Amino acid sequence: MAGRLIYLIGPSGSGKDSLLEAARDTLGHNGCRIVRRVITRSAEAVGEAARAVSVEQFAAMQAQGEFAMSWQANGLHYGIPKAIDDWLAQGQDVLVNGSRGYLQEARQRYPQLLAVLLKVDDQVLRQRLLARGRETQDEIEARLARNARFTVELLAEHPGLVVLDNSGDLQQTVSRLLHHVANARLCA
Repeated sequence: MAGRLIYLIGPSGSGKDSLLEAARDTLGHNGCRIVRRVITRSAEAVGEAARAVSVEQFAAMQAQGEFAMSWQANGLHYGIPKAIDDWLAQGQDVLVNGSRGYLQEARQRYPQLLAVLLKVDDQVLRQRLLARGRETQDEIEARLARNARFTVELLAEHPGLVVLDNSGDLQQTVSRLLHHVANARLCA
């Protein structure tokens, strides 16, 4: 049986990286790989444990067919290594930190994917973004407005989208993620 792609999406500051780290061991013991993305961002940048490359390196990797999926967002390039196709073919589930804007393309390539939207209450998200100190107050408010529009559109366009609220206790969110991944495996 082929594995299933679990495609985690959500706004910056929703806690995707924290969720992935907290669920990593349990998912791994259950045969699910969590993939490190390739990103055109400095290795010193605070954020997810991704493989940082230059724009030139990314373009070369893309030209050589090293990505199963790739996209641009927020001025950066993101790539998911082609190795996921081998893992899926071997029956392993694979969880990737995806992009809300790339979901339609990902569904076309992996029709059985489980899309998981991590959402956060606006006030909680505002506080998380302020604490990171990367954006001005106006930029944060614009980001929150975009996020609200994006969430409404996603829910309308993608029935079956699993929504996890990460406004509270992370361990509860981890438990809900693990529950949905296990159910998806049983229904595959």
